[in-house]
Amino acid sequence: MEFILIFISAVLVNNIVLAKFLGVCPFLGVSKKVETSFGMGMAVTFVMTLASLISYVVYNMILAPLEIEYLSTIAFILVIASLVQLVEMVIQKTSPSLYQALGVYLPLITTNCAVLGIALINMNKGIQTDGAFGLLHSVVNGFGTAVGFTLAIVLLAGIREHIEFSPIPKYFKGYPIVLITAGLMAIAFLGFAGMIK
Repeated sequence: MEFILIFISAVLVNNIVLAKFLGVCPFLGVSKKVETSFGMGMAVTFVMTLASLISYVVYNMILAPLEIEYLSTIAFILVIASLVQLVEMVIQKTSPSLYQALGVYLPLITTNCAVLGIALINMNKGIQTDGAFGLLHSVVNGFGTAVGFTLAIVLLAGIREHIEFSPIPKYFKGYPIVLITAGLMAIAFLGFAGMIK
């Protein structure tokens, strides 16, 4: 039950994009088509889940015993960069069209603040709860956060596909209407705020 609450909280209540406003660059940049958004969401899900697992191990098995916790951000970025390189190679070999569609945003997963943010959030939760936020908690939180990112980006892409052909005043066309839509989505997700404490 505890893991289900962590998962639902990460997806809906504390959505990384719509509640914490991390990872907004790929959220706005890649959300033009549902297929591309879903591909980006899957890449982020893979990287974020594994980064949560590996960063927990690196922090608790290497950095904390050696009392060099201050290197955690650098260590987490190295872990994320390695995972992104792996994902980039796999996507380039298996789906060249998706690789082309994602363009510059695929390598930018390395600097996506949502991926680094969840690694740091997991580490801080472990510190605040005296280590009670364990490995499985971190992985479930990372996976749930990635699912929340995927949900948000695919929803925005679906809405963008529909509003592309809608009669919108010319001053609102393009990114202004996208930002308004993202703001309305954030307000809608705010409705989940009291669901889990």
